[in-house]
Amino acid sequence: MADPTQQDRFSVVIVGGGAAGITIAAQLRRERANLSIAIIEPSTTHAYQPGWTLVGAGVMTLPETLRQEGGLIPRNVTWLRDTVESFQPEANSVTLKSGRAVEYRRLIVCPGLQLDWDKIEGLPETLGRNGVTSNYSRETAAYTWECIRHLDGGKALFTQPPMPIKCAGAPQKIVYLACDHWRREGSLHRTEVNFSLAGNALFGVPYFVPSLQREIDYYGVNLHLKENLIKVDGEKREATFQIVGTDQIVVRQFDMLHVVPPQSAPDFVKKSPLANEAGWLDVDPTVLRHKTYDNIFGAGDVLGTSNAKTAAAVREQAPVVVENLLASLDGRPQMGSYDGYGACPLTVSYGKVVLAEFLYGGKVAPSFSYDQRKPSRFAWCLKTEVFPRLYWYGMLKGYNIKVKHMPIETG
Repeated sequence: MADPTQQDRFSVVIVGGGAAGITIAAQLRRERANLSIAIIEPSTTHAYQPGWTLVGAGVMTLPETLRQEGGLIPRNVTWLRDTVESFQPEANSVTLKSGRAVEYRRLIVCPGLQLDWDKIEGLPETLGRNGVTSNYSRETAAYTWECIRHLDGGKALFTQPPMPIKCAGAPQKIVYLACDHWRREGSLHRTEVNFSLAGNALFGVPYFVPSLQREIDYYGVNLHLKENLIKVDGEKREATFQIVGTDQIVVRQFDMLHVVPPQSAPDFVKKSPLANEAGWLDVDPTVLRHKTYDNIFGAGDVLGTSNAKTAAAVREQAPVVVENLLASLDGRPQMGSYDGYGACPLTVSYGKVVLAEFLYGGKVAPSFSYDQRKPSRFAWCLKTEVFPRLYWYGMLKGYNIKVKHMPIETG
């Protein structure tokens, strides 16, 4: 293990250079320019992952969703192109794969989550061919569009694994967009569309389920609840599901299969003293400070909190982490509070979106005065035009974008 040097000690160390890491670093730099900050991130490419649904539907191109990581890291923030091997919270230190030890006064853990492709038997071997694709992979999002536009009737199968996953609405967004494309092409009536979910509801917030169910019915999608994908045979075009809570197996044929893999916290978080029993980062859900180590904070998909794992959640979490971290450095009370806000723009057709916004406990909290259960062209413009710009030129530049949410009683 390398001995710490002066360059290996920072006021703030951020694990992860994704949406949360860059946003928080930029906000910290704006709030307090003299802080020494380091970001630990191995990737050289940064992706706007909410755009991959649109890539899979032929609306965006993959390059439009990508930027160079080095061009996004704020000036005077040190970029450590490495991966975390382990945490030593008692020593205020992080050990990297290279053996380098990095010390901190405050640590922010926001490495996102990992996609467990290998948890589905046969999937890694066939992903990206044999009609097997996923918008959750940079390598295959464009292949989704190839599968959709070349399918002229047949069997299309879409899956959703057990929660939690990033952007819980994404597995069904591509169902609607694919069906709408086939409807426009005149082939939907020749296409058998199946959507198999491991959960027991179409969406986690009941308020939006009736409007989404109407879209499922409109397109003639066969909805199968409590079906968890466990095996894929690309050559035979067979997908095997287990009925959740039983030993019963269902095998479905496909011409096209869109898979959403199981997801979990990164292994280096799971095996660390920072994880809860389920392997996620163990933070207070309101102040986003670790429950055991009060100089450690967290944000983004790695959190063991009940909010939706979306970019919108990161936008709300980042200023809370920044406020509370700076207060902790100053010895002031930590007053920043996160209410669990998340948002999911559900693309129910080309040009229409159901904009679901909600807080902890599934409490509905719209930002706009119209009934957001109704598919809206306005929300489509937000999804395709406004949100990407907000991400690249607002969030990642460190602007605290405050949007007033209006919680409503839904009975």
